[in-house]
Amino acid sequence: MIRLLIAEDDPMVAELNRRYVESVAGFESIGVASKPEDVLRRAAVEKPDLILLDIYMPGMTGLEVLEKLRATGSRADVILISAATDMDSVRKAMQLGAVDYIIKPFQFERFQQALLSYEKRRRFFSESAQFKQSDIDAMLFRSEQSAPLHELPKGLTKETLSIVWTAIQETEQADFSAEDIAFASGVSRVSVRKYLSFLQEAGVLTSDVLYGSVGRPQSRYQIHEAGREHMLKYI
Repeated sequence: MIRLLIAEDDPMVAELNRRYVESVAGFESIGVASKPEDVLRRAAVEKPDLILLDIYMPGMTGLEVLEKLRATGSRADVILISAATDMDSVRKAMQLGAVDYIIKPFQFERFQQALLSYEKRRRFFSESAQFKQSDIDAMLFRSEQSAPLHELPKGLTKETLSIVWTAIQETEQADFSAEDIAFASGVSRVSVRKYLSFLQEAGVLTSDVLYGSVGRPQSRYQIHEAGREHMLKYI
């Protein structure tokens, strides 16, 4: 499991990012650091594998935080999230070793792509102590293509997907949440979120994030009519 620390001072954005992280198989959020000094402290003590770092933080920019992380010897990888689109910010982020740079506003698909690409690189470097040039070339230049539509990602099963899909089809609501489907299907909310994320990536579902006056933002899903036929390849 890849342990990820969220560095974000806006509680609502931090919660949304946490939900995004938890919906990607193989990743877990170890918490939120809302201040630069908290990021540095938790990076030193908890040693996360990956830090999701907002470039605008109170008292210190994300680039300055990243620079201090490197100066203190932190080996945590960093994905920067920013509304800044100037070349200097992007160049400095890359020079300091950021593994990705996501520009706000972004869609879940781009966020998910960043995590999955990171997971592939991390797995590549853990598989062997020595590499041939062809291995490195394959890692650096391979195209990031999705798995064939009829294949399920690791950790998902045809049987559970069928249960979740049945619950989705039987819901009488125009849209639904992971909690709705978990209640109707008897599958845990954590597992349901993984299946809903997969179905969204496959084009079977679409989603919107709703912000209420109180409480956490909630993802609401809808069936994409053009994607119904894809389900025949899975179940």
